Amino acid sequence: MTQSNAKIPVTVVTGFLGSGKTTLLRHILGNAEGRRIAVVVNEFGELGIDGDILRGCGIGCDDEGNEREGALYELANGCVCCTVQEEFLPVMLQLAERRDQIDAVLIETSGLALPKPLVQAFQWPDIANIFTVDSVVTVVDGPAAASGQFAANPAQVDVQRRADPNLDHESPLHELFEDQLSAADLVVLNKTDLMDAAARAQVEALVREELPPEVKIVGATEGKLPLALLLGQGRAAENTIHLRESHHDHEEDHDHDEFDSLVIELPPVDRDGLIAVLTALVEQHTIYRVKGFVAVPHKPMRLLVQGVGRRFDHHFDRRWRDGEAQRTRLVFIGEDLDEGALRKALEGVAAVPA
Repeated sequence: MTQSNAKIPVTVVTGFLGSGKTTLLRHILGNAEGRRIAVVVNEFGELGIDGDILRGCGIGCDDEGNEREGALYELANGCVCCTVQEEFLPVMLQLAERRDQIDAVLIETSGLALPKPLVQAFQWPDIANIFTVDSVVTVVDGPAAASGQFAANPAQVDVQRRADPNLDHESPLHELFEDQLSAADLVVLNKTDLMDAAARAQVEALVREELPPEVKIVGATEGKLPLALLLGQGRAAENTIHLRESHHDHEEDHDHDEFDSLVIELPPVDRDGLIAVLTALVEQHTIYRVKGFVAVPHKPMRLLVQGVGRRFDHHFDRRWRDGEAQRTRLVFIGEDLDEGALRKALEGVAAVPA
């Protein structure tokens, strides 16, 4: 257990949209083996879907499924590095007050966050003697990278963009991907079960170009890795992060105004119809991420939908609770999103007889 005079280790889990960060957190917390772990979840957009996903699978809840006060801290208004002065420091100070109850902290950043400013924030005098960044773990969506979404060669990106408009990931997204790698102490190449040997070798070569030699790349399926590999690295990354070069080092400030985030609410919808419409929408619009909870007629359980590019995953995660409004809420993250067009396209799947 953490001693009162020892710094609390913090593991920062970063990675691009849909890479599997929340799944990795689930795995860590499901195998904590008595470790008392506090979780800070950061969400880009109006709806804290990731925090709700974590609560839905029992993280931060008691045995009855009720949320424990202070067990899950969710920063709701932007990427961590944009809100550290408003929310991050107060949250960390709250955790500091409970340091005798905490063995470690996990921070899941937004898929659009820059990890370097977050790590540098641990040099602030108010928390520098209480916390240390044990490591930055960057999660990479293996199949997405293999499909060319983060190709370093602009000519290759252009060829793939013409073949599939959804693969146009030029700056700033490509730069964000590189910056998330530049801060990494460990890279988790996730979803290796969906890749063949050639694709995996291709992605590992692409990722390796952005990493110092000492940073390991480990393959994983659903984030399932030994906790001894993920925790306890002892990097004290806040002391060396300034040596990691990134695309945003010389900017006095940054914003994500180029990204749009909107929430669309619908009545219960047809599941297959919804997936079909969402698949069509990502072909027609610059949509990077779709996630949300869906009410399906005559189904007592809530459907969790998560989409990255043209790939959509969905499953029923839990039963609707008594008195809980059975509604569909979807978050869209992209560029130049036409809310009216998206709503109009989704109206058809919402027109389902009760």
